[in-house]
Amino acid sequence: MSEAEVPAADLAVDVVEVPFAGDRSGTAPLTWGQQAIWNAILRTAPNDIYFNIGRLLPLPERGRTTGVTQLTAAVAALMERHEALRTRLRGTERTPEQSLSDSGRLPLTVIDEPRPEHADAAARHLLERLSATRFDYEREWPLRVGAVRSGDRVTHAVLVLCHLACDGHAAEQVVRDLRLLLVRGSAGRKPRTTPMDLSVEQHGPVGVRRSERALAHWESFYRSIPPTMFPQQAATPRTPRFWSGRLVSEALAMATDALAAAHRVSGSTVLMTGMAALVAADGGHGTAAMMPIVANRTSADHRDLVAMLSQDAPFLLDTTGAVRFTDLLPVAWRAAMAGYRAAAYDPVAWEALRERIGRERGTPVHPYCCYNDQRFFARPPADGPPPGAEELRRARTRTRFSFPATQEWLGCRYCVHVTEEQGTLAVMLTADTAYLPPAAIRAHLEALEELITAAACGSSPLLADLPGLLGRGDGDRT
Repeated sequence: MSEAEVPAADLAVDVVEVPFAGDRSGTAPLTWGQQAIWNAILRTAPNDIYFNIGRLLPLPERGRTTGVTQLTAAVAALMERHEALRTRLRGTERTPEQSLSDSGRLPLTVIDEPRPEHADAAARHLLERLSATRFDYEREWPLRVGAVRSGDRVTHAVLVLCHLACDGHAAEQVVRDLRLLLVRGSAGRKPRTTPMDLSVEQHGPVGVRRSERALAHWESFYRSIPPTMFPQQAATPRTPRFWSGRLVSEALAMATDALAAAHRVSGSTVLMTGMAALVAADGGHGTAAMMPIVANRTSADHRDLVAMLSQDAPFLLDTTGAVRFTDLLPVAWRAAMAGYRAAAYDPVAWEALRERIGRERGTPVHPYCCYNDQRFFARPPADGPPPGAEELRRARTRTRFSFPATQEWLGCRYCVHVTEEQGTLAVMLTADTAYLPPAAIRAHLEALEELITAAACGSSPLLADLPGLLGRGDGDRT
């Protein structure tokens, strides 16, 4: 093995203890967001590493060099700043509480990579290593930190966050704050509220009334939707059972932006409408029920709060009155806005509501179909005219598809994640292969690109043609 091929696992590793302190401790019931993700963790365990949130923070060599000493000081300040990072579980599995500590020590794993040109690869290896095990929710801090050091300089900080402490938005906030602490020595004023304060509010009279209003919308949703979007098994499940297909497309990003601008909706709504229309077509449904994950950060007090705030929202798309895909976009926008307003509620009461309606309907009711746009902010569409057909055709030649991951268990059948990097969209569909075998997973993602790029070119597909679009696969492609 040559020197250039030495894997990161063989590099020198050091563990540094980072002492930290906060200004209070205490216990409180779980917030609604914490309870919702805890329920999901219980359904998914022991495969709940699925919920670990990993982030890389490259540290360019500008001005002063970041060393381990500077990084430990910034991490200590980060722990002091955000109470969620000092909060663990206590109590029983079925009745847990959040427990905030006012001091502790956090391990910082440091890998020495003497070759700067290999630092990025070493950081990715370290991220995989720190993400590879489930959190110990009672004993472990909800943040794992690593660093890649080349000489005296830290080239990358590596963060893995527990989903009980953070959702995707909060994880980006943690990265932002750590960057500012390293560059400026300060991340500005602290967030206006905390997870413990939020718990008090949600479990008080104001929170109860808000939850009841949201659950009234959910009741209408549960009574209107098909019992599930994927009722019949389509194939013998694979081992592992759940496969993730990933489409990376510059063309999809351009076409989504063009449709969003033309129809005055968000790009996220365009993508969710496309996936929902394909789900309806696949199952022969006149309506599509999905549960988008909503950040719940419309309040100024919550925008920079590191906490688990995200919850599912109800999204019901009626396709029966539409002829072409673009006819659905204004309908979907209104349905999405109504659903987002019902995305904060008591998950215990929510589960009880779903079970009660299932008993009344004589069958379990659950879409098993979710959508998660994980982008931290909506990038404004590019200036200038929308892309033409030839430009989109050329961009599609650069589209990439892969099956990057599998896992044994997930409490959903059709789970969509959207991310973006440098103007390129990545859409990942994780599905139960008993209901969508690998060829069908690929067909859904490729049909999404075809559907949206065709619509952006002025040839919006007929909804009646969508089953054929999904049937283009030429066998079980893996």
